Amino acid sequence: MFQVHGILKDLIHKSMSETMELKQYPTLKVELGNAAVESLERMRDESKKATLLLVDMEYGYLTVEFFRKLPQDAEKGGNPTHSLFDRYNDAYLRRIATTVLSYVNMVCSTLRHTIPKSIVYCQVREAKRSLLDHFFTDLGKKEGKQLASLLNEDPAVMQRRTSLAKRLELYRSAQSEIEAVAWDK
Repeated sequence: MFQVHGILKDLIHKSMSETMELKQYPTLKVELGNAAVESLERMRDESKKATLLLVDMEYGYLTVEFFRKLPQDAEKGGNPTHSLFDRYNDAYLRRIATTVLSYVNMVCSTLRHTIPKSIVYCQVREAKRSLLDHFFTDLGKKEGKQLASLLNEDPAVMQRRTSLAKRLELYRSAQSEIEAVAWDK
């Protein structure tokens, strides 16, 4: 389980370093990486619970009753009054051993494929949702100066963007007024 978690953390770091758009915003990149890892860490307990549930489901399948119902060869020593080793013949005990071994191998194979999927599902899906929620709420609270510090941009570029945004707003306002007058005629 911890191996898959480690792989997921490595994937975060790798994707962060390979995302070209983030290279120009190093502060934002660090903040985003920390939030992604933190989100995965929060979901690790949930994936552990899901993994234990998968193991518990498989663990409870073969019971004593299952083995009691396995047919015995009555002609070769199936006498219930004898001790355990006398009561069951070698063929019957081998059948039990073969059944248990087959079941254990099947369960191991199933869990070997299912547990990593479960961990990834629990951690990645929930971490993604959690990460988006975190950024929507966290970034929504920040003031313009705090956002600017995350972007770590050149002040001249930020000033130009602000100026262009104001001009765009004036343009849209003027366009709305022109359209309102045009419809009045």
